[in-house]
This record gives sequence, structure tokens and C-alpha cells, in this order.
Amino acid sequence: HGVTLRHRVEDGTGLWQLKLPRESARLELEVAGQATRPPVELVDLLPAYLRGRQLVPVARLRTRRETIRANGAEIVDDSVSVLEGQRVARRFREIEIELVEGDERDLRQLVKAMRRSGAVEQGTLLPKLHRALGIPAPAPSRTIEKDASPGEALAVALGHEYRELLIHDPGTRRGVDPEDLHQLRVATRRLRAFLRAAGALVEKEWAVSLREELGWLGGHLGPARDLDVMLERLRDEVAALGEDGDGAAGLLIVLEEERSAAYAAVVEVLGDVRYFALLERLESAVAPPLTGDETTLAAIFHREAKRMRRTFAALGDDPADEVLHRSRIAVKRARYAADLAAPELGRPGERFVAIAKQLQDVLGDHQDAVFAEARIRAWAESEPTGAFAAGRLVQLERDRKGEARAAWPATWQRLDEAARRAVR
Repeated sequence: HGVTLRHRVEDGTGLWQLKLPRESARLELEVAGQATRPPVELVDLLPAYLRGRQLVPVARLRTRRETIRANGAEIVDDSVSVLEGQRVARRFREIEIELVEGDERDLRQLVKAMRRSGAVEQGTLLPKLHRALGIPAPAPSRTIEKDASPGEALAVALGHEYRELLIHDPGTRRGVDPEDLHQLRVATRRLRAFLRAAGALVEKEWAVSLREELGWLGGHLGPARDLDVMLERLRDEVAALGEDGDGAAGLLIVLEEERSAAYAAVVEVLGDVRYFALLERLESAVAPPLTGDETTLAAIFHREAKRMRRTFAALGDDPADEVLHRSRIAVKRARYAADLAAPELGRPGERFVAIAKQLQDVLGDHQDAVFAEARIRAWAESEPTGAFAAGRLVQLERDRKGEARAAWPATWQRLDEAARRAVR
């Protein structure tokens, strides 16, 4: 999975390092300490990968590093010994060249000099641990090929979202970056949407049961995510009010406390055996039980687009807040169906997805304003001293809600046209 936990000693100082995949980069966390046992604060981030199994040492390396500067580049020469007890089992050497001040011409000259001296390029950079263990680097995420069958496309899509869930699990447990919880929730929702839209392709009982478990997880992630969104919104609004917003300081404190409690509840759910059982099921979902149905992905999208169109046709000129919120769910389902059918829909599908995101944002702003106004009013009833600030904040939320109500019809018309073009 691209996760590495290691203890390194350099100049007599011990340091634990946890490297976690992070989209196209990595998140590196460090904790000082001796090699007797891994620190709890790092191990507590790994249950989704361990699932009850114990951590054990897999390799011990000794590296001698020499660093020089030449031609505007830093050249790092590592001589690595792979140890088994006190015995050196094998050795390898790596040289990395990184431009610091030079240009591409300097780099090419250095590479030529290295080749003349007998060095061989690795090609894809392989971590030292992988070389020591003789295992390949983690495979890149699969993409849906144009000639993939609907069943193959669904399997790839499910596998991708399962990996996204794993990637953002440790960050959600840390509770530092709200984006981790957001992406964990998105992966959960997309998995449910794919299983719902492509239900004819897989065994019904299997899909329904898996969707129920994903719904259970998503339901526990929602409150914490809603508080993240509200806090980000209200912090900015309170700051924008200047002195007029001073009376709302208590509201932010209350919401921060609720957020802490909500994140603690999320971490508790992520430690539940039911969650680990769900992960096991998702891991095997990369080979879903197909029914042999030959429904195309484009047809699946067409069906979701028709449902979305019926939902919006029933809205009328002034829909209730809750009704407008449900219309956003219909857009989201159609968008995820378009994501799944991307190889068959081509550019028209891409345009539909882009506009669907815009409409989701508009309707999401509307729902966030509704939710925030209700929360502000509830707080003001218990804190009369904050009534003035609460009134100003309520007006801001109403203004945002009004802007969203004014914007959604035109965005919907564009999306409706994009949907018609995508199914021609």
C-alpha cells in the first residue's frame, strides 16, 4: 500500500518515521525515540492496514552516505547493507542527483559522467526497503480503459475508491486536516453510488448488503464533516464582522467542542470490528460477483440522468429548502454515474461532470446556509448576550441562501443540456 514505518539512527539520535501515501505525494510523520517499540501515536494511525495483525520488523539496513555538490547539483551516494542479525546478507549502492542551482544541461552532463563511470539508471525510483526485500514498488492506481466491459469498469472504480478510503483513514484519525475526513466520506458515498447505479451488473444481495454497511459508515462521518464545514464558514464570517462579531466568540467555542466530540466518535467507529469487516469486503470487491448483465455504462448514466431530470421537473418555482437539498443528491448520483461511464461518454460526459460539480456547489452553499442559520439561532436562544452578533450572522446566511436560490436555475439549465448531449 506504499506505507512505511521505520526507525532510523543517525549520529546517535533515534527517530521513528511513518510515511503515508497522499495522492501524488507522501505525508511523513516523525517521533523521536528508541527502537524498543513503535510509538503509540504512529501505530494508532494504522489499524485500517493492520486489522488486528501485529507489527514486526521486516528489514534492517545500514547506510553510509556521502554528499557532494557539483555543477549546480547535490549528489548523494548511498552504500546500503542489508543485515540479517550481525551478518551482511547483501549490498547495493544508489546515487541520486538533484538540481539545486544548475539547469537541465548541467544535469545531462552529470548523467553522462555517471554512465561513463559504470552507473546504471534505475528507471522508476524504487525505495530502499523494496530493494532490500526484493519486492516491486506499489502499482499505480488502475484506470478504466476505453475497451473495458461494464463489469471491469465497475471493478476498477470500486478498487479506486477503496484505496482512497485507505489513504485518508490515517489522516481522519489524526483530525488535523479536515480534507481527510471529507475525502473519506466522498469515497464512501461514491462506492454506494456506484453500487446503486450499476446494480444490474452485480448480484443484488451482495450489492445491497455492501451499500448498507457503507451507509452505516457514512452516517457516522456526516456530523463531524458538517461541523468542519460550518466552522470554516463561521470563522470567516465572524472575522469579517470585526468588532460586531465579538459576541459570537462563544458560538465558535461551542462548535469547536462539538467538533472534537464528533471526531472522537468517528475514531471510535474506525476502531469498530464492523468497520474492519467492511474493509475486508471492499478489498474483495475488486472482483465483484457479476451477473452477466450486458447493460452499458452509458445506459446506466442515461437512467440516472432521467431520474435527475424528473426530480428537477417537480421542483417548481420556489421549492422548499429540504426539497432543494434532495435535488442535490440527484445531481450527485448522476455525476457519479457519469464518472463510471466516462470511457463511453467521452468529452460530453466530462462536460456534464464539470457542470454537475458547479450545481452541487451552488446547492451545497444553499444547504450549508440553511444548516448554519438554524444552528446560529439555536445558540442565540441560550446566549442572549450574543444576540446582536447572531443577528448579523443570520443575515449573512440568508444572503448566501438567496444568492444560491438565484443561481441554481440557470446552472440547472446548463446541466440539463449537457446531460442531453452526453446521451446522444
